[in-house]
Amino acid sequence: MRITGYRTLTTVHEWGRPVGDANGVYAEGSVPVPIVMVDTDEGITGIGLGPHSHIDSIFAAIEGEDPRGVTALYDRMLRQTFKAGHAGTVFGTIGALDTALWDIKARAAGEPLWRMLGGRDRVVPAYASGLDIGLTDDELVKVYTGYADRGLRAAKLKGGLDVERDLRRLLLVRDVLAAAAPGPRPGLMLDANECWTRKQAVRHVRELEDTLDLTWVEEPVRRWDADGLAAVSHGIRASVATGENLTGLEQFRPLIAAGAVDIVQTAAVWGVTHFLRVSALAHAHDLPVSPIGTTPVGLLHAATSVPNHLASELQDLRPPVGVHVDLSIEDGAFVLSDSPGLGVTIDETAIAASARPVDTTTADGPNVRPERAGHRLLAVVGP
Repeated sequence: MRITGYRTLTTVHEWGRPVGDANGVYAEGSVPVPIVMVDTDEGITGIGLGPHSHIDSIFAAIEGEDPRGVTALYDRMLRQTFKAGHAGTVFGTIGALDTALWDIKARAAGEPLWRMLGGRDRVVPAYASGLDIGLTDDELVKVYTGYADRGLRAAKLKGGLDVERDLRRLLLVRDVLAAAAPGPRPGLMLDANECWTRKQAVRHVRELEDTLDLTWVEEPVRRWDADGLAAVSHGIRASVATGENLTGLEQFRPLIAAGAVDIVQTAAVWGVTHFLRVSALAHAHDLPVSPIGTTPVGLLHAATSVPNHLASELQDLRPPVGVHVDLSIEDGAFVLSDSPGLGVTIDETAIAASARPVDTTTADGPNVRPERAGHRLLAVVGP
């Protein structure tokens, strides 16, 4: 079997409500989702969700190769970007191609990827994550009621701009989850998306902890600030989670060495091989791992095969337009299927029919760091 070419598509994830974080909000709730499809000479096509940046030069590293040699091809793609570096969207392109190759490998074997990777159980524990900072209290309750109806007992809220608002919203979600089913108290997490300084983080979280218990605080300070993340971890009861924006093992090593991370995260867009390697590194330090992403299906399969998986992020209950994922949400967990590969199919007709421009370049979106991030004296008043 040989790799013969690739195709790219871009669909859209229609949230039906504002989505964002402390850095900004997509008011219309429409977010583009790039897709990479890798073709082979045996008619098997693999699917990866992720960027297309510099894909021509990266694809040159794997064209004509046997796609089943996935991990070796992953390293070939890294070497292909040696001079310019593999951070950011370039790393995302490598991850999308890597995920597509794993999909091909499992499809060719006629097995679901979770089985091929050595997983024993198709059930992957989940937590709810609504990208919800732009919602009113009533909207927040409605969204998390939907998650609670699927049995989810843990939730991560976006926050960091107003401690009183964060407390009120966390308590609302706690009550929603607790009312849905009897059992242990719900798990609560807060994601600040790098909006604080070290002292702001400790003050903010400790005030919340006067009233409730937080499982973790995510990205309280800048992603590369090992000393700052460690200081926050030492100053609060909650764990510090980070890693979704780190690209390559070399970026995790100094954080782990400094005791700066308690929950190790990787983003779905960075690919399966990256997740497996980060998980092994974390496991060597007795740290749990937790994948994040809008449609983290590749990492859900991979999570079944690592001993230190904690829980995976469940964002929207609906996939992007034209993307069908063969899994279900039951009793607070993703339940993977027996479909070969990732269990993902693409409806190119539906994507073409729904095609429309989506502007994610606005200065008030979550992908742009605000000018005053980390330098605000007073709280920012939210909805």
